[in-house]
Amino acid sequence: MPQWIKTLVRYIDAFNYRVGRFAMYLLFVMMGILLWSSFSKTFLLPSLWTLEMAQFTLTAYYILGGAYSMQMGEHVRMDLFYGSWSERTKAWVDAFTIFFLIFYLVILLYGGIESTSYALQYGERSPTAWRPQMSPIKIIMCFGILLMLLQAISTFFKDVAKLRGDEI
Repeated sequence: MPQWIKTLVRYIDAFNYRVGRFAMYLLFVMMGILLWSSFSKTFLLPSLWTLEMAQFTLTAYYILGGAYSMQMGEHVRMDLFYGSWSERTKAWVDAFTIFFLIFYLVILLYGGIESTSYALQYGERSPTAWRPQMSPIKIIMCFGILLMLLQAISTFFKDVAKLRGDEI
């Protein structure tokens, strides 16, 4: 593999690793929000923002953690035949099927960018009583989809390197 590809893969993997490790802690943020929600409903006036903020935090958690999950090989995979294949066969299949994922992620990113630009242009708000701006969570979603796309490209290069007998 050319050196620039190896460098690109290392940078993508390092960045996604750090973002994924950060995203892990969003679960604790969400738990704190839900704990506050329970406390405020029991002892104070119920908060309008807690449920929706917990949903936004959970969305950021799994969107930002997607690339990390793929990098660690912890994503869900149909393992009926895959587990019994050789490493070379797995690399061939992964190198081929990653194009479907890349295609899907490009379409998803395009739609996300369109939706985010709409939210920014028109000041889109959630139709709930709290009425938060939708653009921050949509920006986070686009960023997470972009990271997943970059990780898919990194995985493709690693599979090609494995097929060539080289490791990145």
